[in-house]
Amino acid sequence: MNLIESGLWVYLALLGFIWLFYLLLKLIRNFRAKSILQESISSGLHEPVSLHPVIDPVLCRGSGACVSACPEFHVLGMINNRAKLIDPQSCIGHGACVTACPFDAISLVFGSAKRGVDIPVVSPDFETSVPGIFIAGELGGMGLIRNAITQGKEAMDAIERFRSKDNDFDVVIVGAGPAGLSASLGAVEKNLRYLTLDQDSLGGAVFKYPRRKLVMTSPVKLPLVGQVKMRETSKEDLLELWEKIEKDYNLQINYQEKVSAINKSKQGFQIKTNKASYSANAVLLCIGRRGTPRKLNVAGENQSKVVYQLIDSEQYREQKVLIVGGGDSALEAATSIAEENGTTVTLSYRNKAFNRAKKKNQDKVIKALKKGRLNLLLQSTVQSISKSHVVLDHDDEEIEIENDAVIICVGGILPAAFLNETGVEVETKFGTA
Repeated sequence: MNLIESGLWVYLALLGFIWLFYLLLKLIRNFRAKSILQESISSGLHEPVSLHPVIDPVLCRGSGACVSACPEFHVLGMINNRAKLIDPQSCIGHGACVTACPFDAISLVFGSAKRGVDIPVVSPDFETSVPGIFIAGELGGMGLIRNAITQGKEAMDAIERFRSKDNDFDVVIVGAGPAGLSASLGAVEKNLRYLTLDQDSLGGAVFKYPRRKLVMTSPVKLPLVGQVKMRETSKEDLLELWEKIEKDYNLQINYQEKVSAINKSKQGFQIKTNKASYSANAVLLCIGRRGTPRKLNVAGENQSKVVYQLIDSEQYREQKVLIVGGGDSALEAATSIAEENGTTVTLSYRNKAFNRAKKKNQDKVIKALKKGRLNLLLQSTVQSISKSHVVLDHDDEEIEIENDAVIICVGGILPAAFLNETGVEVETKFGTA
């Protein structure tokens, strides 16, 4: 055998080794993806809770580009050379998979065949069924901060055409969260006469997140400000940035002013609040989907020790705390407070399993249980709340536990009545865009 033949055999052997390694890697990834999908199904977590991708198996050619592009870990996986949504609960609608797919095999949809989601009807430029009223951000189904910021800017691009001197303002922006802040900057950039109203504080739902909660993981672009290159950003850091932006650009935001009604007028809209009344050519709604917190409607719920979101876990140090709920906010609150010294935390949930919470939060609960820092009462409901105790029904048995504070995290009521009174059409999405 000459040198040329020897070199050829070495080349073929190396090529064969690379091919075998590639096949082995594909088998491992396929097995891992199937395992994650099976775990999601067995845990009852296979129904998406928000905007998510649907992959057409006919158009998909198995490039895997969507899997690599997804910023969240293990949301998508490759099974039998086709991309598949394997961890639906962890998907928060980034949309990077849609852009990355070279075969246009992916579309983003709301809801599923089993779980419908109520979404206001809006046009591509975010105008509702009522001409002149626009929606951007969470109320329209876009809970991701980056998406909400983009929508706030794009909605203002469309609202610019309503510029006139017929009313007090060209636009009234309702809500000072991510979408509202972006829209306010857009109004300044376009020299529009605007006013932003918020029933609480700057940041909207972000302001109510627990301390140190990670809220943004990718850069965003804000009008006037430009690219904001913040990664792995905490609630505190983001709010500090927004406060600086508000001050630097002298944004006109009225806090603690809740909108009670929006009525059509001859030349625009009349916006009534708990403090005043304003006229505007257009209205941009940047409010959250939760509206007002959902209550348990049990005796004693009106006490000051009962709240509906966690702001600061440190305030519950050395207290006996009951968390009610089975979603991400409830699990995050429970595990966060459980880290405080001397605190006794009980998590109550009416179902057998956490079918609405992300796996990472469920894992935190399991760790807290193993460390003995958390008590878990599945299949339990609160019956009454007294000054020093809470009575619960647990597996058809009445139990009483000592208690200093109650945090109820059972979601909120979609402002459907408000939208209906305003005339905005709402439809239920069952796996459609």
